[in-house]
Amino acid sequence: MELSDANLQTLTEYLKKTLDPDPAIRRPAEKFLESVEGNQNYPLLLLTLLEKSQDNVIKVCASVTFKNYIKRNWRIVEDEPNKICEADRVAIKANIVHLMLSSPEQIQKQLSDAISIIGREDFPQKWPDLLTEMVNRFQSGDFHVINGVLRTAHSLFKRYRHEFKSNELWTEIKLVLDAFALPLTNLFKATIELCSTHANDASALRILFSSLILISKLFYSLNFQDLPEFFEDNMETWMNNFHTLLTLDNKLLQTDDEEEAGLLELLKSQICDNAALYAQKYDEEFQRYLPRFVTAIWNLLVTTGQEVKYDLLVSNAIQFLASVCERPHYKNLFEDQNTLTSICEKVIVPNMEFRAADEEAFEDNSEEYIRRDLEGSDIDTRRRAACDLVRGLCKFFEGPVTGIFSGYVNSMLQEYAKNPSVNWKHKDAAIYLVTSLASKAQTQKHGITQANELVNLTEFFVNHILPDLKSANVNEFPVLKADGIKYIMIFRNQNPSKPHFNHYMFEAICLSIRITCKANPAAVVNFEEALFLVFTEILQNDVQEFIPYVFQVMSLLLETHKNDIPSSYMALFPHLLQPVLWERTGNIPALVRLLQAFLERGSNTIASAAADKIPGLLGVFQKLIASKANDHQGFYLLNSIIEHMPPESVDQYRKQIFILLFQRLQNSKTTKFIKSFLVFINLYCIKYGALALQEIFDGIQPKMFGMVLEKIIIPEIQKVSGNVEKKICAVGITKLLTECPPMMDTEYTKLWTPLLQSLIGLFELPEDDTIPDEEHFIDIEDTPGYQTAFSQLAFAGKKEHDPVGQMVNNPKIHLAQSLHKLSTACPGRVPSMVSTSLNAEALQYLQGYLQAASVTLL
Repeated sequence: MELSDANLQTLTEYLKKTLDPDPAIRRPAEKFLESVEGNQNYPLLLLTLLEKSQDNVIKVCASVTFKNYIKRNWRIVEDEPNKICEADRVAIKANIVHLMLSSPEQIQKQLSDAISIIGREDFPQKWPDLLTEMVNRFQSGDFHVINGVLRTAHSLFKRYRHEFKSNELWTEIKLVLDAFALPLTNLFKATIELCSTHANDASALRILFSSLILISKLFYSLNFQDLPEFFEDNMETWMNNFHTLLTLDNKLLQTDDEEEAGLLELLKSQICDNAALYAQKYDEEFQRYLPRFVTAIWNLLVTTGQEVKYDLLVSNAIQFLASVCERPHYKNLFEDQNTLTSICEKVIVPNMEFRAADEEAFEDNSEEYIRRDLEGSDIDTRRRAACDLVRGLCKFFEGPVTGIFSGYVNSMLQEYAKNPSVNWKHKDAAIYLVTSLASKAQTQKHGITQANELVNLTEFFVNHILPDLKSANVNEFPVLKADGIKYIMIFRNQNPSKPHFNHYMFEAICLSIRITCKANPAAVVNFEEALFLVFTEILQNDVQEFIPYVFQVMSLLLETHKNDIPSSYMALFPHLLQPVLWERTGNIPALVRLLQAFLERGSNTIASAAADKIPGLLGVFQKLIASKANDHQGFYLLNSIIEHMPPESVDQYRKQIFILLFQRLQNSKTTKFIKSFLVFINLYCIKYGALALQEIFDGIQPKMFGMVLEKIIIPEIQKVSGNVEKKICAVGITKLLTECPPMMDTEYTKLWTPLLQSLIGLFELPEDDTIPDEEHFIDIEDTPGYQTAFSQLAFAGKKEHDPVGQMVNNPKIHLAQSLHKLSTACPGRVPSMVSTSLNAEALQYLQGYLQAASVTLL
């Protein structure tokens, strides 16, 4: 399509038709635009139209059409055709920022969204001058332009709040900070000065406060991943000004609307978020500023009304206090009994109350109100924030807070009893208070998982919840009935009353199985007959606290069998692969252990009778491998699959397994993952042969085998821990050295001696137990690798299993014998490589192995 007046006119006519209410006119126009959007210059025609058209409706329509076009087509998908030609891409990026900033606000917002979509794909590598172009506009002094830049920057940078940490992300953030942090700070200071200059100009203040809101949002995004050095150095400027804005009150910025938040409320809400971020993540650096923010936010809470427009501000302010009170550093700020009483009386209780606005929402759509109350909502509410503050205070002051609120609960219930029809809201607030007090730990799926032992949940239920639910008048007090349903739902999974008894009961069962079946293995059938009926009932009724115990006992029973898996177990096997079971973290170690038992005892049965379940097993592996917390469990399962399953049953999946592992290595490498990965590839080498390992690596990407040797095996093998794990790696590397022809006659030969030296280091040097600084927040297992270290039940513990035990007794002797065999096949080469490249200390150790094995290198 040419950039001609005729095409502009045609496009205008079709855009007009897309606004027609008649589908017979509208739909053909939409189809036409879809059919031509792949043509070169189509997006440039849209941009020209929204710039030059005299019709504002057409300009807005063109901007929306352009944004949606960018959203659908800008991303380049691998192995699919490029939907926008390169010339159009270059032209769009060259013109869109200027066009966005010179457009009216309605169009500016559409183009700003389009820029952020392009930026997510192209910034910074393919659009390096974007930041410079935007920052230069700060000098314009035109706040219509400045706010356009800020709005676009916010769209671009807000993803930093949600992205996983990575070197690529930090590189991008550093680039942004270098270009953006100082101009943003200068703009922040200048805008605050202008607010003072124009303190009596309402229209100017509205524009300036819109800027301050966006600046505050950008501050949050740029500080979310880590505390940048620039902001640490300039903390005084930012925090002093934030504090000033937090305490500011200007009548010109107040609104009469009782529901929609004004600019002042929105700005203060964001500042509360910023302060909470610093209090949670950078408490040491923020410590000297914190008391004045606590005071300011406290004053804000006790002087802010109950109107809906203040909900976000109050919620964020309470969340700030909640984030502060649960940090050990700030415990002293809340220790005084008068302070606790004041917080409970002036902040928590008023914001627990059922307001007229809540009652209207319930009356307008009771189902939606109940659903949102039960399921939670993305919108922060006063009540939710107040509940979080109660939980935060209970972390260090559970006794005093429970005592204070017990008085309030009793008082509210007494008021309700005096006149239920008038005072029912008091009971509603009492139920919320009890729920908040009792809830120490909660998940959406399972309700309350840990409760405050000082609150008698059963007594409260019998005395105050059950009567409402049993009431013959089903239409009486519907809000209280909804509260009762919620109470039952969130406490549905509570306190077995004797958790220690339950644990030791299962320990006793395991000990009985071990002792009895050691003397008489056939007795396992008697245990199964006695236990399986109970276990089935536990599994069917989803008794969550017992399920991990059941899986462990079943593992022990199954491992006692010497022959094939009994049919009673095979009937259970498909159910163990159900995703819902794997969503509960507490189930994972026990479930992996049970699947390992299935694989060890019945791999042939699984391969023949349940071939369709192999993808299910690998699906579980894929889910586990994606988690930093559970990836070692994924390797335990994968190792059992490789060790025990018939090779032909796994053949078609092998390449995809390795691709998944390399993706995780590339995106989120950790020490724990590397250790487990090293054990796995060496076990694979033992099972399928060294040549098979080399071929699968190079089949994924040419020369990848060499990269894995050079970048992972050689430098990282010293990190492997555990005797069995080290033995697996030693035997696997020995196979790579002595049973992989490409190691002797290709470019990989240069890695032969370094690999041998790293193996000798594994034998002789201390374990490398260093952990990079950025990994200290990850839960590192003591000995991740082949064996599962988790054992909730001591007497259900898994015996250590050595998969190379029968094949290799002493891995040093095995290395010497294998090198002798290789040197026999390649006379002269091995001694030459060893003597010229191996360091003296390693060579001495190797000679010791050769002498112990009574062999020489030929």
